[in-house]
Amino acid sequence: MGEHKRIGILTSGGDCAGLNAVIRAVVYRATGTYHWEVLGIRQATNGLLVRPPDAICLDIEKVDHLLTAGGTMLGTTNKGDPFAFPMPDGSLRDRTVDIIEGYHQLGLDALIGIGGDGSLAILRRIAQQGNLNLVAIPKTIDNDVGITERSIGFDTAVNIATEALDRLHFTAASHSRVMIVEVMGRDAGHIAISAGIAGGADVILIPEISYKLSNICDKIRERQEQGRNYCLIVVAESVRTEEGEQMMQINRLGQKRLGGIGQYLADAISICSGAETRVTVLGHIQRGGTPSPLERLIASAFGVAAVDLIAEGKYDQMVTWQKREVVSVPLADAIAKYRVVESDGTLVKTARGLGICLGD
Repeated sequence: MGEHKRIGILTSGGDCAGLNAVIRAVVYRATGTYHWEVLGIRQATNGLLVRPPDAICLDIEKVDHLLTAGGTMLGTTNKGDPFAFPMPDGSLRDRTVDIIEGYHQLGLDALIGIGGDGSLAILRRIAQQGNLNLVAIPKTIDNDVGITERSIGFDTAVNIATEALDRLHFTAASHSRVMIVEVMGRDAGHIAISAGIAGGADVILIPEISYKLSNICDKIRERQEQGRNYCLIVVAESVRTEEGEQMMQINRLGQKRLGGIGQYLADAISICSGAETRVTVLGHIQRGGTPSPLERLIASAFGVAAVDLIAEGKYDQMVTWQKREVVSVPLADAIAKYRVVESDGTLVKTARGLGICLGD
């Protein structure tokens, strides 16, 4: 099947369900069909920075059990920009040359990078600088990578958030409470709108649509007047306060992370409606666990397609899911703009048609 190749694969950015299924598919296709070698690079580009590079030879025996395993067997990181890499003395150094050298030390003919828009932008810049053969696979539970309808990790995250809503329905009804579920979504509300509709939420708040607290309280009172003394609210972590403030959590090291909008809403709603409120922050639960069947299907299709692109000599491309099939697009186009929830799109129209309050 053509010339022998040695390809590398790495996972970058936040972990999620489905990554191992991609790795498995790549190994199955590359070794089984083309008889190539596959090297798994550990801890994203960090594995290319150490000497010798930290990589393992992957064969079918090593990956056969990975279809249902969460996380990534290669490890990943979302820290340490290679263009301004933190050194032990506190200085920042451009280490892209070291990454490029690591690629060549491994004798790679091509690299498959699995990541979100941020990770893929960095990988593309490195590949362009070093003239490396790169093929990209989109991965993010937020589902905000451009052009593709689905990214690895999204479906499982929606399933987990929906299951949480299903469970909270019962306790909300039993205690006549307002239950607020804060889900992930750094820049976009895809998880919130999808899980909210699937989980029967009464209110869905996403960063793409501004809201008024009075509208939320009106919805709660409307339900109370109808004899339904409970309410289920889903909010994406990136939703701002009514005044436009970004809610952040600061740890003891001074590092900031999104979070806190659920509690902000709970405090405000309990004042304006008199309802007893409780908050559940799902956090990293959405990243873990067994990938859904759809996740495994998409991951397998992406992995096979990425290897086939290498066989065809098509680089600087990203595999995408569009209209029920895998289509490759220029990576530059895919990362040029992230996908937000369209305020006049199908899911928003569906939510409104179901009487779900979006806060506006």
